[in-house]
Amino acid sequence: MLPPSRVVEIHHRDSIGDARREARALATALGFEPLQCEEIALTMTELAANLVRHAGGGTLTLTPLADAGRVGLEIQSHDEGPGIADVEQALGDRYSTAGTRGTGLGTVNRLMDQFDIISRRGSGTHIICRKWLRNHRVSNRPCPLSFGVATRPRVPGDANGDAFVVHRWAESALVAVIDGLGHGQSAHRAAQAARQYVTSHFDLSLGQIFLGVGRACRATRGVVMALARFDWGRGQLTLASVGNIVVRVFPKSHSFHFIVRRGVVGLNAPSAVVTEHSWPLDHVLVLHSDGVSVHWGWEDFPAWTDDRSATVMAEELLRAKGKQEDDATVVVVKSVIA
Repeated sequence: MLPPSRVVEIHHRDSIGDARREARALATALGFEPLQCEEIALTMTELAANLVRHAGGGTLTLTPLADAGRVGLEIQSHDEGPGIADVEQALGDRYSTAGTRGTGLGTVNRLMDQFDIISRRGSGTHIICRKWLRNHRVSNRPCPLSFGVATRPRVPGDANGDAFVVHRWAESALVAVIDGLGHGQSAHRAAQAARQYVTSHFDLSLGQIFLGVGRACRATRGVVMALARFDWGRGQLTLASVGNIVVRVFPKSHSFHFIVRRGVVGLNAPSAVVTEHSWPLDHVLVLHSDGVSVHWGWEDFPAWTDDRSATVMAEELLRAKGKQEDDATVVVVKSVIA
């Protein structure tokens, strides 16, 4: 049986500590790991502090969740304050109307798995966020896929504006190629903000990941990004992309029709279109940023045989087709040769 919900009234700064302790205690009782408990406690702290700073107080409600075998925790924040004029702008880490560092809602977005906010000028703000226990079972079968990555900053350059993710769990894997807009430190910061969100929310739906990355990158130049999730236990590939990340499948197949949305994630890009495909293990997926020329084909690399490793393939493509004036990243996914 789940513990009962808890309500914490927030009217002054002394209430913030009470809210934090209530959240940590309930998260512990639900079985969250210590790090997740601290993330939930920090979320509660940020929400409580926002109620004091911006609304003159309000209510925080903690509710244990159970859904399809998952256990989670929902936090709702409600106030009757002045509301938020621009919700998406308020999610940027550098935005504040109270002279503070402006990291509250951005922190909540990064730490929680789901985040929704409804606010109207003069009518208050209602925030709902959720975090789920991650109890992924280890597969008793080895992963049949191998992953190769090659990346470098532009030459000359000291900050790579590209980033990548390769994350495996249970019978799934998520890969991403991320390209921060422009070059240098600003592009690097944008790409790393996106990478951190993807890495910590790897098992959400691809649409939810894009939404969270968009919010995490609001205070940056923004990114373009492609995500590919392999559910290899079911032989399935799920893909979504916004921007000019190149996605190629070999051998070419009419069954792979990817829909790429144009725009910059973090700068009001359109929602990503998520497509699902069967994934034969004899296929190869290549993702690369626009720092690699699009003018290449499988026939350009006659040494790419079945026993060529994914890492060597990524390195060879980057070396042969990478543009010196741009950051460049290649990710290759192929089956493991027994």
